[in-house]
Amino acid sequence: MSFVRTLARPMLASSFVVAGLDKLKNADDTATQLSPLLQKAAASLPFQADEKMLARVIGGTQVGAGVLFGLGKFSRLSATLLTVISLLNTFVEWRSADISTKEGREVRRNQLLKNISLSGGALLASVDTAGKPGLAWRAEHLAADARKSAAGARKTTGQKLHKADKAVRRAVEHATGA
Repeated sequence: MSFVRTLARPMLASSFVVAGLDKLKNADDTATQLSPLLQKAAASLPFQADEKMLARVIGGTQVGAGVLFGLGKFSRLSATLLTVISLLNTFVEWRSADISTKEGREVRRNQLLKNISLSGGALLASVDTAGKPGLAWRAEHLAADARKSAAGARKTTGQKLHKADKAVRRAVEHATGA
């Protein structure tokens, strides 16, 4: 891992870990804030789940993904989870912000910019391959190599068939005395 990644991952992850711990400690407040979304989520689950439990799951996921990302373990998966959670937080905070005063609108705008920035950082991290090719790149290049090999085999086979045809024609001409 490069020095920049070693330094940057924990820096980015720290905000998510602290926010997740806050969600866990204040699960009632989190459930209230996320209530409209959590009600829909709870209704679509195949098992009975309450909003407070789902709020804790979100907080725990945020802490776990943040810690894993900060340590550089499963960094692409954990960064993807952090991106989704950050976008969820962005939406919820935007909807629930107090905009009745000028200061409230300013706080809402600043929170939006902060959350979008964190989402962007996590999104970039989710596609960072740390210099190692990703699965899509590998599959693309494997397919290209297979196409090249197949084209080479077709060319070689065509050349050999052409030589064999010439040899057969010569043998037939020789046998018939022509």
